[in-house]
Amino acid sequence: MKVLHLSTFDLRGGAGRGAFRLHRGLIELGVQSCMAVQDRSSDDPTVIGSASRLSKLGREIVSLTDRVPLALYRSRAAVSFDLQWIGSCSASLVSKTAPDLLHLHWVTGGFLRIETLGRFGRPIVWTLRDMWPFTGGCHVSGDCHRYRAECGACWQLGSTSNRDLTRWVWRRKRRAWRALDMHLVAPSRWMADSARSSSLFGDRPIEVIPNGVDLSIFKPLDRGWARQALGLDPDRRIILFGAVNALRDSNKGFVTLQESLLNMAQTGETGLPLLLVFGASAPAQPRPMGLEARYLGQIGDETTMALAYNAADLLVVPSRQESFCQTAAEALACGIPVAAFDATGLRDVVDHRVNGYLARPYDASDLADGVRWILAVDRPLEMAQRARHKAERMFDLRLVARRYADLYAEILEDQRRRG
Repeated sequence: MKVLHLSTFDLRGGAGRGAFRLHRGLIELGVQSCMAVQDRSSDDPTVIGSASRLSKLGREIVSLTDRVPLALYRSRAAVSFDLQWIGSCSASLVSKTAPDLLHLHWVTGGFLRIETLGRFGRPIVWTLRDMWPFTGGCHVSGDCHRYRAECGACWQLGSTSNRDLTRWVWRRKRRAWRALDMHLVAPSRWMADSARSSSLFGDRPIEVIPNGVDLSIFKPLDRGWARQALGLDPDRRIILFGAVNALRDSNKGFVTLQESLLNMAQTGETGLPLLLVFGASAPAQPRPMGLEARYLGQIGDETTMALAYNAADLLVVPSRQESFCQTAAEALACGIPVAAFDATGLRDVVDHRVNGYLARPYDASDLADGVRWILAVDRPLEMAQRARHKAERMFDLRLVARRYADLYAEILEDQRRRG
């Protein structure tokens, strides 16, 4: 069995890291797995993609060109939006590697043109890392459900016309994909339900398989040692928060977190915790939060990320939408409880008052109460074992890779029977 993974990134962002991690887990199982990416960060010989400056410049040009039509919408929101009318990944690349099966992950950013999928001539597994595969171009729909019809009149574009770019993208997807041998996987029940309610994927079976975590890296470590390694106070309580573009991506909820922390500070509590932020550097003009914040910047390796989790008393995830939430699963694997909202994919990761706290969506005051509840004396110690057990039972990379390998085998056997 030979599998080719297609992903815009290998080590950047939760989607890229999730794809790469699964690829390596499959190799450990004995599956002949390789990966083709647009933006390569690793030096793994099983990953295809140039890391040269010239290649990166070419990919940036492709990505910028793909977004040119968006300039027509001057009132559009500052969010990720992809049209994929051009792409750097060609069908000839797939022909050269000659896989039995293709596995798609996050393939936007000018990587994979919508129409190219129909030219691969292979069965396709697609892990829905976000909502883009079944929308008219957005990655996070917010409160909009127009993907259940044909999109159009997109609020993210500032459009009131049904015949806008999102309708064009939706129709291109419908034409190009309706006859494909495509098998969908969602990392959470919420993402599966969203895809099932969509007009593009409503008639396709969708399997739920969570993202995998390498439990040999993300594991409980001595807190004092982790804090010493990161130069942190050994006795202070620490709240961890972060994501790619942690302060700029509105979906990640930094403004809500800020409100929650101000709530804690205004109650006159003594011994306020430290906020430790990864995925961003200290802003030139720090926002008022009522407590001290330290910034770790971008963390490029999993060992340092595991140290950050282990240095904290809890991870807070104030996101509005998460297809799964890789950071929450990694924190649980390190025995660190998680405070988040009782919504979207996080419901599958965090168990309320068992290994964390699920606040009312999107109530900053209740999120603050959740942080207080977790920080109560001895409670993190009680939850650490339950958090690790959840990771071992549900998110172990070896178990996740085996589920995917079994799915591949089932698809290829069905293909063989059909001739």
